[in-house]
Amino acid sequence: MSRLHEWVLRHAERTPGAPAVHTLAVRLDYQGLAARLRALAGHLAASGVGPGDRVLVALPNTPATVVASLAIQALGATPVEVNREWSPEILADIAARTGVRQAFGWGRDARAWGRIRALRPIDRLWMVHGGPLPAPLVADAGPGPVHLLLDDGSSDPALGPAPVTPLGGAGSAPALILYTSGSTGQPRGVVQTHANVAANTRSIVEYLGLGPQDRALLVLPLYYCYGRSVLQTHLFAGGSVFLEGRLAFPRVVMQAIAAEGCTGFAGVPLTFELIRRQVDVAAMKFPRLRYLTQAGGAMAPETISWVRGAFHPARLFVMYGQTEATARLSYLPPERAEEKKGSIGIPIPGVHLAVVDEAGRELPIGETGHLVARGDNVTPGYLDEPEETSAILHDGWLWTGDLAFRDPDGFFFHQGRSKEILKVGGHRVSPVEIEHVVAEHPEVAEAAVIGAPDQLMGELPVAFVVPRPGCAPTPEAIQRFCRERMAAWRVPARVHFLPSLPRNEAGKLLRAQLRAQEKAPA
Repeated sequence: MSRLHEWVLRHAERTPGAPAVHTLAVRLDYQGLAARLRALAGHLAASGVGPGDRVLVALPNTPATVVASLAIQALGATPVEVNREWSPEILADIAARTGVRQAFGWGRDARAWGRIRALRPIDRLWMVHGGPLPAPLVADAGPGPVHLLLDDGSSDPALGPAPVTPLGGAGSAPALILYTSGSTGQPRGVVQTHANVAANTRSIVEYLGLGPQDRALLVLPLYYCYGRSVLQTHLFAGGSVFLEGRLAFPRVVMQAIAAEGCTGFAGVPLTFELIRRQVDVAAMKFPRLRYLTQAGGAMAPETISWVRGAFHPARLFVMYGQTEATARLSYLPPERAEEKKGSIGIPIPGVHLAVVDEAGRELPIGETGHLVARGDNVTPGYLDEPEETSAILHDGWLWTGDLAFRDPDGFFFHQGRSKEILKVGGHRVSPVEIEHVVAEHPEVAEAAVIGAPDQLMGELPVAFVVPRPGCAPTPEAIQRFCRERMAAWRVPARVHFLPSLPRNEAGKLLRAQLRAQEKAPA
């Protein structure tokens, strides 16, 4: 069994009453989840969805979101997962590029869907809403049928009994098309096959040791490959996920980990920074928590140390990956964390990593070059973008766009994006290395570094710093601190202070916005 809906149906037969997908308001066991995906698949098939079709999914994290994706995949069709907060123009463009004729939307977004459907006809809209659809909401959503899907994934009673539909539609349609953020350009659709998903899922389950007893609290969005992987791994293992949408209240999230008996928690650097600043974790107890995972960008060494101490004896897995690798490429075994500080770890099972030069020749140990990956989890490419696909895939290898080096023990160390590496007076400088040093200053909460053009040096490092609450460091103090710890050419030439760093919806740093700010007149 290599498809996600098949994993769910298998668990529904073997352990029907085991928890699967929960929220505060909805509790779905595997039997309930399977029943809902079968019913929705029947209604979708009756409405014309079949093998090879694509269906747009623009929803927040709800059980209905999980049911919708499973039902689409069970018919041999492909869910196109997007951020519902993107503009109607972006979503309409994605709908046109993917050729979708049906879509799932959030009831509160009815007016936005009216604008989307005015730009790109959507034959049938499935609205997730807490109850009967009010007439104004239906009218706002534009012309064409609008059907109700409740938060728990059950279908509108007005549709009548669900037709019995054979699942596992024939064909070779992808499992998912995940659209990357459009914050720095046109969103790009990453194709993930069922084989990609199965390979990555099995690898993650293996190194995390996941089983039916595991339960993850999930704050990451399901349209984000990291959040999606948390769901997939737990459904594969017969475990469960608790969908938590209150990250704006970190204390509530921490309380939910304990109250729901969660064994795992996943976050990006921003997630853990929010918790660190607002919650006294030492005063709380997490009786079942056994592991935490962190990906989505480099986290400051000080924050990594804090997480390990604050949540002990739960173990922290620092991980690295990208959407083009279905989610994960490497992880740092917790037992090697102190010895290998700053490392992104070793390849996950089934993945091979290498560091190569511009021509693809493998470089010696300790030498920085392009990080490339090979494995069954690597995407076949971007949707309908052959040139962009050829830019990242060469002879079976995925060029990640990152720079790294490998140590004698086979551990990899990330050195930044290849397009972001600074060239200061002939020296190649990683902004990540400077960021880590700046973040060690006792009055600094976060730091980001970009390169600014300079006639003499080519580029100069410029730092953007978020001070800790109640602190007011000066640029001179930051530069003096750096000068004592690194070579002169690495010291930020300018230091700007911000209340927060610009990030996208997945928590990743938006360096383009910092570059624009640096260029703007004071």
